[in-house]
Formats: sequence, structure tokens, C-alpha cells
Amino acid sequence: MTEFDGLSPRIDADPESVERGLVTLVLTLVELLRQLMERQALRRVDDGDLSEAQIERIGTTLMLLEQRMDELRDHFGLTPEDLNIDLGPLGTLLPEQ
Repeated sequence: MTEFDGLSPRIDADPESVERGLVTLVLTLVELLRQLMERQALRRVDDGDLSEAQIERIGTTLMLLEQRMDELRDHFGLTPEDLNIDLGPLGTLLPEQ
């Protein structure tokens, strides 16, 4: 008896769908981190922890990161909704826009 009793030992996966799924997962994680960084920055601004120069630099950085995410989504033909992975009973990974 083999380890795969009755099952094919090979996975029949479409290379294009695997690539798209991997890109979606990676961009979702980057988007999640971007949103977390943005919330943390806003909290620190609200608390008055940052100088004007730091606020300006963080704002520019977050704006450029959002632009790059838009470019990457466009490049791979994804929408913002595609990155919001449905976790079933837990809801979606990202907050609804």
C-alpha cells in the first residue's frame, strides 16, 4: 500500500491560477501591513508624539506605498476587493471599504 491509497500522488493545479493566488496572498499581506502602519501613524499623530517633519515624512511614505499598491494591483489585474480574503465565519481579513 502506498501513502496515497486511492489518491493521485500528483496535484493537478493550473500554473496561472497558482500564480494569481500567490500574488493575491502576497499583496493582501502587504495591504494589511500598510493599513496597520497607517492606523499606527494616525494614532501617533493624534497623541502628539511626532514632529511636523516626521508627520510629513510618514504621510509621504504612506501615500507612495498606496500608489505602489495601486500599480501592483493594476499590473496583476486585481481589484481592492480581490485582496480582502474571506475567512469564513471570521469575516473578511481587511475592513470593508
